[in-house]
Amino acid sequence: MIARTMALAAALLGGVTTSQLPEFAQQYRQRLGGAIDALTQVVEEFRADAAAHGLTVGAAIDRLEGSADRLVAAQGERAQRALDRLDGLRRQQDAFREAGPFGRLIVMARDLDPQIASRAFEDFEPAVPATIEGAVAAGGGFLSVLFGAGLIGRAARRFRRRRNA
Repeated sequence: MIARTMALAAALLGGVTTSQLPEFAQQYRQRLGGAIDALTQVVEEFRADAAAHGLTVGAAIDRLEGSADRLVAAQGERAQRALDRLDGLRRQQDAFREAGPFGRLIVMARDLDPQIASRAFEDFEPAVPATIEGAVAAGGGFLSVLFGAGLIGRAARRFRRRRNA
């Protein structure tokens, strides 16, 4: 009886926890948009500086990276990383836009940006799952934990029977 009560409590905790995935994904998407906005400003300023000196972005990065001055070369590497990161974040944002409610959870799991996820988690505020997506996530978590607890219980009973035999 105690094992069943514990399994049910664990399943409820699993359901409550997974019900928060859609809310976390929503807060992650907001952070993603903010990161894109900030990087876009940096990249646009770099593009403007390059253009003001008659250079393409690629030529400006090559010039910086090819400099004998290590500080200047490091700035070129940083500019290239910013461009690459911005492209990656924009692709992820596009994937979120194209995905449906449940697809967004898959996009987030597949392409999770550690920096954005960490910041989103630091400020994460749980919310009542008021969407179908939240309800399904809660039910899925509940059933997954309940099923897992059942498997563990069966394995433990078999182990005890073999040990006692």
